[in-house]
Amino acid sequence: MIDLHFDIYPSNVHEDFHINLSPEEFVQYYAKEKSLDIARKYKDHLVIGADTIVVLDGKILGKPKDRKESFAMLKSLSGRTHSVFTGVSINQINNEISNTFFEKTDVTFIKLTDSTISYYIDTYNPLDKAGSYGIQDWFSVNVKKINGCFYNVMGFPIAAFFNQYKALVFGGADTGE
Repeated sequence: MIDLHFDIYPSNVHEDFHINLSPEEFVQYYAKEKSLDIARKYKDHLVIGADTIVVLDGKILGKPKDRKESFAMLKSLSGRTHSVFTGVSINQINNEISNTFFEKTDVTFIKLTDSTISYYIDTYNPLDKAGSYGIQDWFSVNVKKINGCFYNVMGFPIAAFFNQYKALVFGGADTGE
C-alpha cells in the first residue's frame, strides 16, 4: 500500500503475558524485542517489528489457545468496547537507528449471539489472532464502531508507521496539523 518492498523474517521472541507492563509498554517492548532479534542478524538492514494485543477491562487478550478460549474471548467482547494496541519498532544496528511507538484504536462490537460466535470460530478459525477475531474478514459485520486506525486493528498502523519511517529516512514527518 505504501510502495515499500520488504522481506519477512519471523523472530524467535515469545511473549510472556505475565510480565508487569501497561498495554502501551507491553506492545512496544515486544515490538522492539522482535525487531532487534532480526536486526542483530541483518545489521545493515532497516528492520521493522510489530506486536498487537487486545485489551478489555485492563486485561490483555492475546491469541486464544483453543476453541473454548476463543469462544470465551469473543463472548467477553460482545456488545462492548475494547482497545487494540500495536507497537512498532524500527531498528538498524549499523546506523544506530532505533524508534519505537504504539498506536491505540477502540473497537465496539454489536451484541454477539452464541451461534454467531460458533459460526465465526468454525468457519474462520481465528486462533492466530489477538482477541480471536480478524476485522478484515467476515467478522467485520459485527463491528459497531471504530475510533482510530482500522489498519491498527488488522495489526499494523500503516499511516503512523509511514510518518515515523519518513522522519527516520528523510528527516521529516508530517504533523497532521
